Amino acid sequence: MKLDVIKLDGKKAGSVDLADDLFGLEPRADILHRVVRWQRNNAQQGTHKVKTRSEVKYSTKKIYRQKGTGGARHGARSAPIFRGGGVYKGPVVRSHGHDLTKKFRKLGLRHALSAKATAGELVIIDTAEVKDAKSSVLAKQVKELGWKRALIIDGAEVNADFAKAAKNLDNVDVLPSMGANVYDILKRDTLVITKAGVEALEARLK
Repeated sequence: MKLDVIKLDGKKAGSVDLADDLFGLEPRADILHRVVRWQRNNAQQGTHKVKTRSEVKYSTKKIYRQKGTGGARHGARSAPIFRGGGVYKGPVVRSHGHDLTKKFRKLGLRHALSAKATAGELVIIDTAEVKDAKSSVLAKQVKELGWKRALIIDGAEVNADFAKAAKNLDNVDVLPSMGANVYDILKRDTLVITKAGVEALEARLK
């Protein structure tokens, strides 16, 4: 699969051959769904917590005698049926994460890259560099290129000036190749990868 390479000013900078096993697969929604679900579940904090019957602050004294009241038998005011009592089987602090094999996660990333290529939302640029670390300069270039919400993936490291310029732009995210993930790729309208990023991704997903 061959794709044109452009510069940030919109001029052409040759072409690049993309591996079919990374960018030429038939995207499968079930694989993408499983990987995104794994990512989001691992990101969930799971710090929700309610007090159980043993944790609420109440006297343990029996509220009234066992027999002769004509009412139900109760031992303490902390029972779940009373206002202010403990919560029965409520949420507790726990991890929402689950396991997903490394092989399957790599497969999901391949399908995410292929999904962008199939949809025509993949752009290859020569380098992600700016002369001055100014957000206004980069914002103008992004607008002229027609990128509404873009994720830019660079090589092993992101150029410091470029990262600084993109930091204040809501519609631009920048990641190194090792940070590329299915959720961020699918969330953005345009996927932009540098030539160094393509090489790094191919090495990572062999």
